[in-house]
Amino acid sequence: MKHLFLFLLTLVAFPFSYAQQAPFQDEINQFKQQDEQHFPPKNAILFVGSSSFRMWNDVQSYFPGYTIINRGFGGSTLPDVIRYAPDIIFPYHPKQIVIYCGDNDLASSDTVTAKTVFERFKTLFTMIRQKQPNVSVVFVAIKPSPSREQLMPKMKQANILIQQFLKTKPHTAFADVFTPMLNDAGKPRKELFREDMLHMKPAGYAIWQKALQPYLLK
Repeated sequence: MKHLFLFLLTLVAFPFSYAQQAPFQDEINQFKQQDEQHFPPKNAILFVGSSSFRMWNDVQSYFPGYTIINRGFGGSTLPDVIRYAPDIIFPYHPKQIVIYCGDNDLASSDTVTAKTVFERFKTLFTMIRQKQPNVSVVFVAIKPSPSREQLMPKMKQANILIQQFLKTKPHTAFADVFTPMLNDAGKPRKELFREDMLHMKPAGYAIWQKALQPYLLK
C-alpha cells in the first residue's frame, strides 16, 4: 500500500511529464548541448530537415570551401521543423537555409496531400522571412525512393507547387534532385539507396551535391 501511495504521489507531482515531451526533443537537446560547447559561426549555410540530411554525416566534405551547419533530425516533418525553428534555425543567423522536408509528411497519413505539404512549407518560409527578410532559401525537391514509390504522384505535385512558389520570391532556389534519381523508365534508381530503400548511399548524395552546388552562396 505504501508503494502504491508513493507511485500515485509521483504521478500527481509530475503529471504526464514523459508523455508530453515533443517528438525529437532529445535530438534537439543534443544540438543545444553541442552549441553550448562550440557555437557555430554566423553567416554559415544551414541544412535543416529530416533524416536525409541527418544521415548526411559527411556533408561538409561534399562542399569544401563552404561552412555547413547540419541540423537534420529524426524522421521529421515540416511541422516538426516549424516547432523547432526557434532552436535550430534562428539562433544561427545563417546567410542561407537549405531545407529538405515533406517526404515524411506524405508518408505519415493518407490525408496529407501535396497541397498540405505546400501550405506547411509556406508557413515555414514565412516564419524564416519574418526573422531574416533577405536570407537565401533553397528547397531540395522531395526525393523519389523505392519504398515510397506509391507516393510519387503526390511528391511530384508538392515539388511543382513549391517550385512555382519560390519562383515568385527573391533569394530563393529549388534544387531538383527528383529527376536525376529516376531511371529511364521513370522509376526510382534502386542502386542509389540503402537496404531500406528509403535512405541513400553516397551515390545518392553525389547527385544531391551536383544539384545543390550551383545554388550555394560562397
